[in-house]
Amino acid sequence: MKNHHAFLCILFAFATLAVSAQAQDKLPLNEPDYTKPRLFSRLPESIPVTAARADEIIHSPAGRISQFSLDEAGKVQVDGEVVSAASKYNNTIQSVVIRTSQFEGARLTLSRIVLADGKIKYTGRIISFQHGDLYVLEEKEGQLSFVRKTYYELINE
Repeated sequence: MKNHHAFLCILFAFATLAVSAQAQDKLPLNEPDYTKPRLFSRLPESIPVTAARADEIIHSPAGRISQFSLDEAGKVQVDGEVVSAASKYNNTIQSVVIRTSQFEGARLTLSRIVLADGKIKYTGRIISFQHGDLYVLEEKEGQLSFVRKTYYELINE
């Protein structure tokens, strides 16, 4: 009987050595493609946007096809269709998504958030996942601006 126990223990020990509980391989990650074409190279590095202009865009109804001016001077125009417009939590969060027609594959997303203290915060992006550049809405010293960034500054694959 003791021989059977010893044999089973040795067999179990060899089985545990041969089988690994976790794979030791690294997770497959996509390598960044820094050669993606640039979509916004003809536009400025920074596009100033006023809160009034952002509110005008955010309040666009879904299905509207129109031309939107991002800046007050009207130098940066976005043609597109509002594919989504949403308002949540008693209008404390309002968002819009616009599919642009002159920037292939790009979407403009813009949100307005009313914070608990009554202050208003804006977030937004103009992004195409097939291209190497994008715009992110940033606020510096009370001024809103869409600032151009590279795709991999924002997205990790």
